[in-house]
Amino acid sequence: MKTVWARSALLPTGWASNVRIDVDAAGRIAGVQQDAPNAGGATNMLLPAPVNVHSHAFQRAMAGLTEARGPNPNDSFWTWRQLMFRFLDRLSPDHIEAITAFVQMEMLEAGYAINAEFHYLHHQPGGMPYDNIAEMSERIAAAATQTGIGLCLLPVHYEFGGCDGRELTAGQIRFGNDLDRFQALHDGAVAALSSLPADTGHGVAPHSLRAVGVGNLRAYSTAFPTGPIHMHLAEQMPEVDEVQTHWGARPVTWALDNMGLDARWCLIHCTQMTPSETVRLAESGAVAGLCPITESSLGDGIFDAVSWLDAGGAMAVGSDSNVRIALSEELRTLDYSQRLRDGTRAALASPEFSTGRRMFEKMLRGGAQATQRKTGRLEVGYWADMLTLDTDNAHIWGRSADTALDAWIFAGDDRLVSNVWSAGRHVVRNGQHVARTDIIAAYRRTIDALKDAL
Repeated sequence: MKTVWARSALLPTGWASNVRIDVDAAGRIAGVQQDAPNAGGATNMLLPAPVNVHSHAFQRAMAGLTEARGPNPNDSFWTWRQLMFRFLDRLSPDHIEAITAFVQMEMLEAGYAINAEFHYLHHQPGGMPYDNIAEMSERIAAAATQTGIGLCLLPVHYEFGGCDGRELTAGQIRFGNDLDRFQALHDGAVAALSSLPADTGHGVAPHSLRAVGVGNLRAYSTAFPTGPIHMHLAEQMPEVDEVQTHWGARPVTWALDNMGLDARWCLIHCTQMTPSETVRLAESGAVAGLCPITESSLGDGIFDAVSWLDAGGAMAVGSDSNVRIALSEELRTLDYSQRLRDGTRAALASPEFSTGRRMFEKMLRGGAQATQRKTGRLEVGYWADMLTLDTDNAHIWGRSADTALDAWIFAGDDRLVSNVWSAGRHVVRNGQHVARTDIIAAYRRTIDALKDAL
C-alpha cells in the first residue's frame, strides 16, 4: 500500500484539507480520508490527473519545421498536411518508439496521466505492411512501458483519400487498410498491449468522413458495440464542403443522421459546426475532443465551447499534433478563444464554478468517458491518476482552492506540476520524469537522424 498525503485535495465533494490517499498494489485508490494526520509523502495540492484525449505522437518531431511560408501564398492546414506526409515517409519503427516515449514523457510532466493515442502510421513507406502487421502498435506499447503512462491505444481505420473514394496518395498510403485488414491490425494492436499493466485500454478510430467509406462508417456502431470510438469531425471548411458535395449534408449533420453517435463516441475538433449542430451533437452524449493549441496552429477555427457546455455537452482535451504539450495552456487557449470571439471575459465560468475549475472538471469527466477508464476522481475504486501543484511557487503563492486552479491555468504554466502518478505509478517527481535522461537521449538521436526529413 502506498500513501499520499496532501494539505489540500480536490475530491468529488469539493476541496478538502489534510487528505490521505491510500493506493493498493494494483494502482487503484483504496482509501480516502479527510482531516488525516500527515502519514508521509506530503504534498501541497493534489488533483485528479486528466486524460490527453487525442495525440498523433510522431508529429512531435516536426515541431518548428513548418512555420515558414512555402511557394503557396495561401498556407493552410492542407499545405501543412503535405509537409507532414513527406516527413512521415522517413519514420522507422525505432523512430516511432523514441518519439512516442518523448511525447508521453512531456505529457506526464505537463500533468496528464493517460495518453489516448490516435494511431494511424501503420505500414512501411510505400504501404507494404510490416511482417508483424501491428509492429508500430507494439512500438507505442513499448514507449508506454518505458514512461509508465496510462495508454488507451486507438488504431485508426483509413481507406480512401476523399469522399469520392479516390486512392490514397503517397503520403497517406502508410495509413491504409480495407476493413478486413484493419480488423486484423486491430486484433494485433490489442495483443500488443497484453504485456502492459491492467489499466491499459484500447478502442477504435475511423479516421474521418473523408477517409472511410459510407457503408463502413454506418456500420461502426454495431461493428464495435462497446467503444470507445474516436473520429476527426468537421475540422476544416474544405472538409465541410467536400462532405456536403458528395453526401448531401454537412459533416456533423451527416454523422448524427447516419452513425448512431452516442456516449461511446469522441469526436475530435468539431470547429466547423452550426449552432443547431452544436446543440444536437451535445445532446447525443458524445464527447467533444478539443485540441486548442493545434487548432490554433492549423487555423482550424474556434469550437463553440460556450454553447456546447450550456447544452450539457461532454468535453475532453488533447495535444493532437504535439507542437506544444502544455495542459494549462490548452485550457487557457480554449477559454481565450471564446473571449476573443465574443468580446467577453471568464467565458466558460458558471455561477457555481470559476473558469479554471469548470474547465478542469469537464476535462476530467470527458476524458474518463472517452477512454472508458475509471479515472478523474480521487475516490475509492478509481485508478490513482493524480497530480500535485507546487503551491510554494510564486505564480500561485497565497492562492487556494479554485483560485489556485485559475492561477495555474491563467498565470502559471506546467512547471507548477510537481508530481504525477498514473495508476499509482509515481512517474514524475519534483517536476521531472523518472526516466527523463534516457528518453531525451534517444529522442535527440532520432532528431539527428531525421534532420533532413523535410
